[in-house]
Amino acid sequence: MNVTELVAHFAQTFGRQPAFVARAPGRVNLIGEHTDYNDGFVLPMAIDRDVTIVGAPRDDRVVRLRSANFDDEVGFSLDRIAKASDGAWSNYARGVADVLQQAGFDLRGFDGVIYGDVPIGSGLSSSAAIEMATLMAFAAAGSPLTLDGAQAARLAQRAENQFVGVNCGIMDQFISSLGKAGHALFIDCRSLAYELTPMPAGVTVLVVDTSAPRSLAASAYNERRAQCEQAARMLGAPALRDVSVEAFEQRRSELPDLIARRAAHVVYENQRVLDAVAALRANDVRTFGRLMNESHDSLRDLYEVSSKELDAVVEIARSINGVYGARMTGAGFGGCAIALVDDDQVGALTQAVAQEYPRRTGRQPKVYACVASDGASWRAL
Repeated sequence: MNVTELVAHFAQTFGRQPAFVARAPGRVNLIGEHTDYNDGFVLPMAIDRDVTIVGAPRDDRVVRLRSANFDDEVGFSLDRIAKASDGAWSNYARGVADVLQQAGFDLRGFDGVIYGDVPIGSGLSSSAAIEMATLMAFAAAGSPLTLDGAQAARLAQRAENQFVGVNCGIMDQFISSLGKAGHALFIDCRSLAYELTPMPAGVTVLVVDTSAPRSLAASAYNERRAQCEQAARMLGAPALRDVSVEAFEQRRSELPDLIARRAAHVVYENQRVLDAVAALRANDVRTFGRLMNESHDSLRDLYEVSSKELDAVVEIARSINGVYGARMTGAGFGGCAIALVDDDQVGALTQAVAQEYPRRTGRQPKVYACVASDGASWRAL
């Protein structure tokens, strides 16, 4: 649904005209997987798929939200914010309201129609997009939010951690808040320092949703995290972020084989992110693509979080001329893979995936051609 359609939906639902539109994008991580909880580096970009809220302020400290995706309507008072069992999608908005008030902000209620075209459950971070769009909607409704983009992202992350109950890192909210068209965002997950990095012209990031459930992702995540912490302890480092490639190779034999393989992925992946940023700054697409390939192979062989579906997408992509690199993205065991491809080969790659992937896996893929887009914002209507 476009903004014009959402305005009409709002008028039909609430019997008045909206005053603002707020939006925030989903994201895809280009490289830097399973590095965030090791205090390492990541390189996501905001995509041209958003969660949008069309709304108008209220004067009674009530928030009413109508989901155009779920055909569902909820309401809650800013004086009594409780977690919802029905309308669970609204918990992301409730959580944002809760943490903003805990941080001392005096919120104003609003009516809103919310719609997202960020695919749900595919690993493109529809949850962070909802959180950041809600935060923007509170600002648009007249709540005096004196926040920069990084502070807003940290509060949105807190909403997901403490209210929704999902122990996510900071990357998703950070890129949804601070993304910029034509750029990726290099983030240091320890210091939260960040830097916009130009994306090369003439290439597209093609995102392929494998349509495979991520049923093992949660248990594997906890297991890998514990293994990384064990490796850091054995190497006498605060986190694997603090272990250089050279130091790791000198002491690798001190670690049990499984722990060494897990640590090797993280140590080398952190270096790959730094090398990838340097490649982007030099407009070196071929080196960036090679690093993407190395990242996937490491996630498949050393970290063991890939799947037959993710591997199939990557293998198909690498067989197409004009594809510089391909890798799984996200936690693994399902979700999405990405490929960096020449603009004029997007059609060929899309067709190859559509034909070959179902034959190999028995599943139907969903394919999204994405460009780097702006972070969260709002404007008056």
